[in-house]
Amino acid sequence: MGPEFIFSRTDVLKDIHLCNESENVSCIMEITPLTIRVLLYIFLCSLSVLIMCGNLLVIISIIYFKQLHTPTNYLILSLAMSDLLVGALVLPFSIALTVSSCLHFRDIICKLRGSLEISLTTSSILNLCFISTDRYYAVCQPLRYRTKINVHVAGIMILVSWGVSALVGIGIIIMGFSQGKCEGRCFIFHIPISSIMGCIFSFYLPAIVMLSIYLKIFLVAQRQAFSIQNTNCQSIKSGASVSKMERKATKTLAIVMGVFLICWTPFFLCINFKPFNESIPVPVIETLSWLGWSNSMLNPFVYAFFYSWFRMAFRMIISGKIFRGDFANSKLL
Repeated sequence: MGPEFIFSRTDVLKDIHLCNESENVSCIMEITPLTIRVLLYIFLCSLSVLIMCGNLLVIISIIYFKQLHTPTNYLILSLAMSDLLVGALVLPFSIALTVSSCLHFRDIICKLRGSLEISLTTSSILNLCFISTDRYYAVCQPLRYRTKINVHVAGIMILVSWGVSALVGIGIIIMGFSQGKCEGRCFIFHIPISSIMGCIFSFYLPAIVMLSIYLKIFLVAQRQAFSIQNTNCQSIKSGASVSKMERKATKTLAIVMGVFLICWTPFFLCINFKPFNESIPVPVIETLSWLGWSNSMLNPFVYAFFYSWFRMAFRMIISGKIFRGDFANSKLL
């Protein structure tokens, strides 16, 4: 176990007060102007609502419309569930900790918050890994796709994603990753050097695997496009439209993966460098953390932008049309 680095949000503030004092320990309280607190509450609560509403639309669409009952969409459903839980469970704790520096949480609540953060991030990236595997078989081995990837296999992938993330969360609680040091419960980042290994296995390694798979898919898709352009075979022409649809779906899901990496990579790099460079300001880490969680809001917009059937499903749900009749078997354009 390497040395631990503990820092609070009061590093750069001059006007400080003690949240609470005891015989052994005291906490420093940050005084935040009322206007800033109100604006933060409005902004962060709005982000939480957008995350929950957007991903709820994705979940209802896939569950309700039978056209969307495919292995790929079940994996997207699992990813949307991870994002929904971010907005429903993680963000309320994060909002409170971001706006107020003195919160009298019990240790179990603090550990639960840290466990949920890392667990749901792990679940998201594992779901993305399995989605990339699904896309690999769809594009690179289309003849074997239906035998290799089906609803049963997708269910196993989802169970593995959530099982591993649950184990990670439990491990974080056991190790006391989020255990505070003050009775007043100031906002404290607790980053042991040993946690870098956890980041490697739960973020960097899966990210490298996904990037490698999508690079392979890109190269195969390029060869397929070249073969189609240089043949007059009718059978190949008839399959070109299907191949084109699969490539479009792969491109969309690759964008989802890219957005995830863009949002989360700065945060993981920052917390990994923090034990070696204490000059990184705490507000920078907080900002990068919120950038990461904002990824949970972006995925529904990506689906709506690239998938016409998701756009149609969203319209029918928002307008309340699905409550006025049975449209489960509707053909989504």
